[in-house]
Amino acid sequence: MHEAVELLAARAPKLRAVLRKPKREGMAYVIIDGTLIPTDRIAEDRPFYSGKHRLHWMNLQVIASPDGTILWVSGEVPGSTHDTAAARIWQILTAPRDAGLIALSDKGYHGYDETGQHVITPYKGRNKPESQKDANRAHARLRGPGGRANAQLKSWRILRKLRCCPRRAGQLAKAIHVLQDHEITAAG
Repeated sequence: MHEAVELLAARAPKLRAVLRKPKREGMAYVIIDGTLIPTDRIAEDRPFYSGKHRLHWMNLQVIASPDGTILWVSGEVPGSTHDTAAARIWQILTAPRDAGLIALSDKGYHGYDETGQHVITPYKGRNKPESQKDANRAHARLRGPGGRANAQLKSWRILRKLRCCPRRAGQLAKAIHVLQDHEITAAG
């Protein structure tokens, strides 16, 4: 089983290569979102513990197309890692810029792109003017299908709660991505 997962994960697309396709197909943006995979096998409690959720998790970053199709899945980082830090580790916010794409993301990536030209996040804070509220609603509508990509991953029972080594989460997610791509191309 481990060998099959490793072979499938090795066939997962690389980040820079996968971002060339959306640009060729005329997509203006991609959606970047992080997702947490729960785990129950903890050798060291601290790195996997997410204080926000008060559970042990592994953090995966996902890049999706505007229709919600998974384009790329990162490897795993401990659940205590913030989305912005995970994005820096995998360099996923500079890759869309280099490919000439805009990345839509949630507030977890706020401040990553100081210019706000390549990584667009919703406005933060309370008592925003109506124009910012409208912009946030439009942003949420565009980013919504990205949640579908994470739901596709988590629809696989094995990722609902890892009962194996937490360090295998990234390989499992990449293998699932390859299987889903194969299923889509075989059906189409």
